[in-house]
Amino acid sequence: MDVKDSNGNLLKDGDSVTLIKDLKVRGSSQTLKRGTVVKSIRLTDDPEEVEGKAGGSMMVLKAAFIRKA
Repeated sequence: MDVKDSNGNLLKDGDSVTLIKDLKVRGSSQTLKRGTVVKSIRLTDDPEEVEGKAGGSMMVLKAAFIRKA
C-alpha cells in the first residue's frame, strides 16, 4: 500500500512531514499551525492517514494536509 503526501511524494515509516494547513484538533481547543513539523510518522492501515506526535500527543493526520519535510 502506497501512502502519498499532498505533493504526491511517497511516505514511509519514520519520515518527517510538515503541515500545509492550520488544523483544529477534535475534542480540544488546540489548533496545529501550518508549518508544524511532525517527526517519525507511522503509516496506518488507511492509505489516506498517518500517525505522528504533534502538539504533545499522538494524532492521526490526513495525508492530504501534509508534505514530506
